[in-house]
Formats: sequence, C-alpha cells, structure tokens
Amino acid sequence: MKPLVYGLRESVYTRIVLLTLEEKEVAYDFKDVDLFGDEGIPEEYLKLHPFGRIPTLTYGHLNLYETGAITRYVDEAFSGYPLQSESPRSRARMNQAISMLDSYAYRPMIWDVFVERLVVPEEGGTPNEETIKNALPVAEICVQEFESWLSIGPFLAGQRLSLADLHATPMLLYFAQTPEGTEMLGSAPGLQEWLERMTARPSVKSTESVYG
Repeated sequence: MKPLVYGLRESVYTRIVLLTLEEKEVAYDFKDVDLFGDEGIPEEYLKLHPFGRIPTLTYGHLNLYETGAITRYVDEAFSGYPLQSESPRSRARMNQAISMLDSYAYRPMIWDVFVERLVVPEEGGTPNEETIKNALPVAEICVQEFESWLSIGPFLAGQRLSLADLHATPMLLYFAQTPEGTEMLGSAPGLQEWLERMTARPSVKSTESVYG
C-alpha cells in the first residue's frame, strides 16, 4: 500500500507534498484533480476535501488535507531523513518560515506576480500591472527576511534541510521566473544561492511541472 496524492503537478502546494515524499524516499501514487473543468470540482473529490482545495493525501483509512498537516505526517510516519529538527529553536524557525510563506509570500509572489506576469499572457490576457506593483513590497519583505536567516545557516531553519525549505522552494522557483522576481533575488545573493542548491536536488528535478 502506497500513499495516494490528489492534486495538480503545477500547483505549488501539491509540489510541496511531492517534494516531502521524494525527500523521505516514500513510494507514492498520484492522481490529477481537475478543479477547473466545466462541471466544477468533482463530487468524488469533495468527499475527500470538503473545501475543494488541493492537495489531499490518502493512506489506508487515513484521509488528510492541508499541506502542513500532510508534510508533517509524512515526515513523522515514514522512516528516512528527518525533516523536522529536534531542536526547539530550529523547529520554531521552520514553523515560522512555513507560516510566513502561507500568510505573506504565497499570494503576492504566485497569484499577483507569477500568474499575472506569465500565466495570464499565456492564456491571451493582459497582466494587471497595478496588481503586480502592489504585490512587490510584501514580496520584498519576505525575500529580505529569508536572506537574513540564510546568513546564519545554509538552510531556512538552520544547518539542515527541513520542511521549511521544501515549502519555500516551489514558490520561489515560480517567482524567480518573472522579471520582478529575478531582480529581487539579485539583491539577495544568499537566497539566490540557496535556491540554486535546492533546484539541483533530485526531488526538485523529479517533481517539475509544465511551469518548471
């Protein structure tokens, strides 16, 4: 029996879960969920996730949604490299980073910059420059915070890879594809170097989507 992940490979949060499974070397199955079809969210999927978001993980009788719950479960339930430190300080930094990414980084970096700058034109639309402009100050704060953390250790929570790094990587990889992201990361050499190291990891290469 293997865990089954429901999601979309181009989804930031789906990829976070896949990265965690890959880093733990857990074999898993994957099922695409079309949230944007003409008929709306599939009824069968709503039985797994009543809010109709992705991803969801099922494993035996266990059904989990919410990315943070899934990744912590995977780390604790399966053997392999531990992705949460036993140090209270490092664990707190990891949780702080994940919360910061969810609360402050995801919306401006992904929806307001990446989607507007790259996805909207791909679909024949025109980027909303005001939306992009308004997103950049918050994105800048996030970038500079992470830059300061990386002056202390090679990873976001200190000396070793953690769930914080896996949570941040998909967001920053998308953001870095935009001109605004490229310019901002240019002012944060430590974060840029971290992203290059993360990009080279086999887990990141094996979970690439149509957007990289």
